[in-house]
Amino acid sequence: MSEWKEYKLGDFLKVKHGYAFKGENIVTEETPNILVTPGNFNIGGGFKSDKFKYYKGDEFPKEYILTSGDIVVTMTDLSKDSDTLGYSAKIPYSTNHNYLHNQRIGLVQFVNENVCKDFVYWLMRTREYQNYIVGSASGTSIMHTSPSRIEDYRCLIPSSLSEQKRIASILSSLDDKIDLLHRENKTLEAMAETLFRQWFIDKENDSTLEQIISIQNGYNFKSNDFKDKGDSQIVKIKNISNGIVDIDSTDWVDKKITNVLLSKFQLHSGDVIIAMTGAEIGKLGIVPNNNRNLWLNQRVGLVVEKYIGAKYLAYLQLKNDFGQDYIENTATGSAQPNISGLGIEKCGFPKLGGEDIVMMSKQIGSFYDKIVFNLGQIRIITQTRDSLLPKLMSGEIKV
Repeated sequence: MSEWKEYKLGDFLKVKHGYAFKGENIVTEETPNILVTPGNFNIGGGFKSDKFKYYKGDEFPKEYILTSGDIVVTMTDLSKDSDTLGYSAKIPYSTNHNYLHNQRIGLVQFVNENVCKDFVYWLMRTREYQNYIVGSASGTSIMHTSPSRIEDYRCLIPSSLSEQKRIASILSSLDDKIDLLHRENKTLEAMAETLFRQWFIDKENDSTLEQIISIQNGYNFKSNDFKDKGDSQIVKIKNISNGIVDIDSTDWVDKKITNVLLSKFQLHSGDVIIAMTGAEIGKLGIVPNNNRNLWLNQRVGLVVEKYIGAKYLAYLQLKNDFGQDYIENTATGSAQPNISGLGIEKCGFPKLGGEDIVMMSKQIGSFYDKIVFNLGQIRIITQTRDSLLPKLMSGEIKV
């Protein structure tokens, strides 16, 4: 094994500021140009392909078009906990989009070949590195870091390039598996959506979702029930993200509270839930495969199917433009919009015979059964990667 020596990141790299793209040309409608923003960074690092901002027009320096595999860092963070500031991400490959280097993003440019680029990428995803970046940041409500602060970070790095590559390879292989499962799920969901549209493209919504599902409201837990740790996890609206229920960042209660609750408030793998109030009303999520003790909080609705797989038919109807418009127009209240379970059940849906519902629910359900399983695998591999990361990057585990 090689010796680990202390270096500054600046010994190997420079961080380049992005370009100040014109605000009037930044749009949400898709164009060939994706503007990389701090919103494209996951907590803990890695690229987040969600809620893109686009740039219209081509009047900008072409040197600010990023290349697949480029390592970028977020230089500004609006979140309360600065939980993405300084973390690294890699620009994904795309055949039909350019990724643009925005001013709040830093591009990592290597100045010599004495370090493995992927090793540095993972180093910039460690908690120790991010704690340093946050600790040295400026600002109050909006936190900022700078190229010089990133370049001044001191850390231990194996002197052997081959050891750096072995460490990076282990972490990258796990990341590749996660990415593969995400891409498989996108394909499966696209297939389900295509089949759904084929079935209903020429059909009128002359009935309601009530024929295939009902909505079960969550339980009204008291605020003083919640703990940072406990025996039972409580799923709230905040835990719905990108169509998935994040079961690793929930609040907790003691099981003596949930032991007396009816089972109808308990969540299981593959369940579909929907936000029924607030700014994120209508947001839907699927519970990944798991063995956790999960319970549903108030103002979140559980989609209860009347036919096996029917909850996913309802999921597709409620997440499409028709369903989201229906929820927006049906919700009551201005400052805090609300919709009842009955209101969701009354969302329009084509009138179907029992045999058709069974057939459609079974076919759509087969796609989502695989998606739910993959979501569980993603959780397990992610946890493995995240537990290995600090141990590999500190030399605690030798490779």
